[in-house]
Amino acid sequence: MANEPDEVTQAALETVSEAVELADRAERQEAALGRRGVRGRVRRVLAWRPARAEKARGIRRLNVALAAAARRGAHVTGRGVSAGGRWLSAQVLMMAPRLPVRDATTLRAQFPGLPPDELASALIDGAARASGAVGMAVGAWAVLPFLPAAGIEITTETLAVVGIEIKLVAELHEVYGQAAPGGTVDRMTAYVGSWAQRRGVGLAPGGLMLAAGSPLARQLQRRLAARAGRSIFSLGPLLTGAIAGGMINRRETRKLGRILVADLRKRSPHANGWPD
Repeated sequence: MANEPDEVTQAALETVSEAVELADRAERQEAALGRRGVRGRVRRVLAWRPARAEKARGIRRLNVALAAAARRGAHVTGRGVSAGGRWLSAQVLMMAPRLPVRDATTLRAQFPGLPPDELASALIDGAARASGAVGMAVGAWAVLPFLPAAGIEITTETLAVVGIEIKLVAELHEVYGQAAPGGTVDRMTAYVGSWAQRRGVGLAPGGLMLAAGSPLARQLQRRLAARAGRSIFSLGPLLTGAIAGGMINRRETRKLGRILVADLRKRSPHANGWPD
């Protein structure tokens, strides 16, 4: 296994950053407009067209990031799909330490005044928006006159969405005071294992949890293969793929976040609020 991510994986990392930024902009816009009361509804109605235009611009920027995979990674077309979960697993493990994960202090500064459960809900909402935007952007390729190879579409969407979800897993652990031990690589490898198992990390260093041939490594491969299979829905004709891809990604990311929160809260020192 190489020490650096594949070019398709590097494009997926850039896609993660663009999708997260797009979701953050949408979240800030909604917060500025207000979500409750008559005044909030009036603001949303007046801002509907500008907000829709801004979202469309964001999707176009996300398309540019995704198209980088077609330009820079054509030589690995379909490799992630044809090689099964092994290639995807290797790329995810190399991608994870490069994800921009915020620690608890940064999160509390960016979401001032929110208790742990509300902060976790905000993170889940943001991740669901980001993964949905990736699905919509990939689906939008179906209406272009020239389509990138299907293998690159599926592989890039799979890696980008998994990156968004692993980032969510890591930040939920921060919120509930259960950050994984060790250095960056060990911590992020542990969060990859948490993503695969759909529960909080144990106390073992991440590098031991995902030893080659271990049951957890095989479970990760199965999860990634299933995730790649769901990405096929984004390739539907016209805009049906964009709609289906966005809905499926949002639903699955939200489901993952809720499962993790339910598990982390059971043993969290922050379950009833932040410590003094």
